[in-house]
Amino acid sequence: MPIVFSQIPKIYAYTTKEHQTKGWIKIGQTIRKSVDVRIKEQTQTSSPEIDTVIILFQTEAITSDGKMFTDHLIHKILTEKGIKRLSGEWFECTVDDLRNVILEIKTGRKLDSRKTLFDFALRPEQQEAVEITANYFRENPKSEENKAPHFLWNAKMRFGKTFTTYKLALEMGWTKILILTYKPVVSSAWKEDLENHIDFEGWKFIGKTDTFDVIDQSKPFVWFASFQDILGRDKSGNIKERLEAAHLIEWDCVVLDEYHFGSWKESARDLYAGETNKDLEKEFGDSEFDEEIMPLSVNHFLYLSGTPFRAVATGEFLEDQIYNWTYADEQRAKKNWDDTNTENPYNILPQIMLLTYELPDKVREVAVKSDQDGFSLNEFFKAEEIDGIATFHHENQVQQWLNIIRGQDLISSTVAGQENYTPPLPFKDLSLLEHLNHTFWFLPSVASCKAMSQLINKKNNTFYQDYTIIVCAGNEIGTGEKAFESVKKSIGSGLRTKSITLSCGKLTTGVSVPQWTGIFFLRDTSTPETYFQASFRVQTPWYLNHIESNSKDILKKICYVFDFSPNRALNLISEYNTRLNFNDTTKQEKKVQEFLNFLPVLCYDGSQMVELNATQLLDIALIGVASSMLAKRWQSPQMINVSDFVLGKLLENIELLASLENIEAFRNLSDNITKVITSEKDIKKLKKENLSLKDSELPQEKQDEQKENKGIKKDLKEKLLKFITRVPVFMYLTNHREATLKEVITDLEPDLFTRVTALKLRDFRTLCEIGVFNSSNLNSAIFAFRRYEEASLIYIGGKTLHDHDIVGGWDVELERNESNQVIDGIVA
Repeated sequence: MPIVFSQIPKIYAYTTKEHQTKGWIKIGQTIRKSVDVRIKEQTQTSSPEIDTVIILFQTEAITSDGKMFTDHLIHKILTEKGIKRLSGEWFECTVDDLRNVILEIKTGRKLDSRKTLFDFALRPEQQEAVEITANYFRENPKSEENKAPHFLWNAKMRFGKTFTTYKLALEMGWTKILILTYKPVVSSAWKEDLENHIDFEGWKFIGKTDTFDVIDQSKPFVWFASFQDILGRDKSGNIKERLEAAHLIEWDCVVLDEYHFGSWKESARDLYAGETNKDLEKEFGDSEFDEEIMPLSVNHFLYLSGTPFRAVATGEFLEDQIYNWTYADEQRAKKNWDDTNTENPYNILPQIMLLTYELPDKVREVAVKSDQDGFSLNEFFKAEEIDGIATFHHENQVQQWLNIIRGQDLISSTVAGQENYTPPLPFKDLSLLEHLNHTFWFLPSVASCKAMSQLINKKNNTFYQDYTIIVCAGNEIGTGEKAFESVKKSIGSGLRTKSITLSCGKLTTGVSVPQWTGIFFLRDTSTPETYFQASFRVQTPWYLNHIESNSKDILKKICYVFDFSPNRALNLISEYNTRLNFNDTTKQEKKVQEFLNFLPVLCYDGSQMVELNATQLLDIALIGVASSMLAKRWQSPQMINVSDFVLGKLLENIELLASLENIEAFRNLSDNITKVITSEKDIKKLKKENLSLKDSELPQEKQDEQKENKGIKKDLKEKLLKFITRVPVFMYLTNHREATLKEVITDLEPDLFTRVTALKLRDFRTLCEIGVFNSSNLNSAIFAFRRYEEASLIYIGGKTLHDHDIVGGWDVELERNESNQVIDGIVA
């Protein structure tokens, strides 16, 4: 029945300074609009010292099905639970005791009084992820060949992957979940969400120190383990004794957390390039994951990563197997939230700002290498440690850099008549300095972290003496949770301290340090996984909860990324937007501009610092690429996917196979694919039976087959790549201005396409759909080629063409938009 009161009744709880020390709280009810007014009335009657009142809790006295309840019911249940009632409405209990009783009343469910439960709901994007993933799993059940369906959540940090995964389990009716990760440090988040939320009452969490001996498998449970553990064997090659029970369970789902790590060793190790081998082995072990040789019985696989660039690049997941939630999606939801009825849940997520700096020639010249792409941060911050003393190779220049970022040895120039123009510098500009009490500095090696600490602590660097310098690198600090706890202890609450954390890999993924508000990129990295995993560390929310009003005081509304390699930063931003956003089919430039609306990029080029728009960013990131580098992109093996899964789909498409086999180079395609798939199945079966079996220990005939299979796949890749390398030729010959693969496939002349590429357009489309041609990489290459080609049309000898001009003997009519930008060129 609907409530008809003019004001909704509220339950409240408060205490006083006198009663707080005794653990007493008063629990009452009011229909006044403001709880404060009612409490003030009571306290003024009983005590003149209103300032001693501490409001602890308030909530609407309405059940989930719309019924009203009173404080008398709360008093009754508290007493039944054995909680001591004092005089009147005063009780000797905690706010958590009160919350649980109210949750019981609102939900009609009996709760474990030992726990404090949460009842928050899914955000819209989390609900969407659950629905899309559940529908995919239902439509694609485990195959007759025992292959389980897999799905990827490309969801940036703070998406709420743990809670959403558990809600997916409820939606699917799963009761046996295995969480696998290469980063055991994240276990606490998985445990807390399961044990502290009302929706998962009755579920059991099994951690690394638990065993299956005491588990009631008739009830739902989650087991959290590392890849190293589950894929490992004892010295005799047998399953570890304490893990035997896990091998007897038919798992509803295996969840692979932080998938950007263990799935590709080389990519993961780039994060730890400066750490020792000993550190790496502790982090990763010696095992890699492969679904098909998984030693367990699994019905579904769910992969979680905020930076799944490799999975996308290799075509491991098709578009209908991916749910995307990017930084731009998050900030758009934050901006568009209607908070008239409910608090905006995205408010706690700070906006990121990227500032890039081109260092003065006199500083950077020591690290400009002719055999590399210009300035090298790894060389600039190169260091070595001898007898416990670490020193930089270019200590004078590093000292100059320390001076520059705090406003000495100023970068200055004359801009538009302003003499001694200085860009905003991290520890000089007041608008930046006030936000940077706690920063993370990402350096190339353990030695460079130690050298930086020792240099900062020298007497002449008095400015930095206010900061606690935390060296989170090397064996001494430990790995995983040990390193994490050490940093948290040093920073403390962060409210009255300042700190600089130095690392060359640790704490760059899977962990959250709320107090970090800025990251300094002081090392080379070309992998977007490394760049964005580290960058998003500083976007961790930092706020204080106000118990009195159940509100939040947000301490970090903006955070910063400082990069001293501008071209690298802009290239990776372009890559992030064009390769990890599948929902938006609009032009690439529009995607980048929207991203920049939420993540401003300021670039200092040696004369002035300006905020870049999408056109400027892409011009620097893409048009600045040499033609030889652009050609290599079209020749990249990552354009082609010949995994066993994709080859199997190709083999199933009889019409496509017949069409390809009409081309001389593909005469024996069916036979070759069948041979490879059959052989690989046999080899994987052997490996599944003996997980400790290495390739070198396979029977000789299987080793020979492996070698032959690799040869067949390599040959097939090279033949398929010839089609791809002809696509830019085709684009050059058309009158269209394609920027995406979809436009190449749908908007153009099929006869011309076949003449240029030797492939029918419908076959090209099908090869993209089944994943042989990698759509994501093709989109990126097509867009880069088009911008490069347009630049060559517009600029000749540094001169901008007018609406009609002569290009190479051709009369070219250039169509422009309202901003006078060229949007098409037609040969007259």
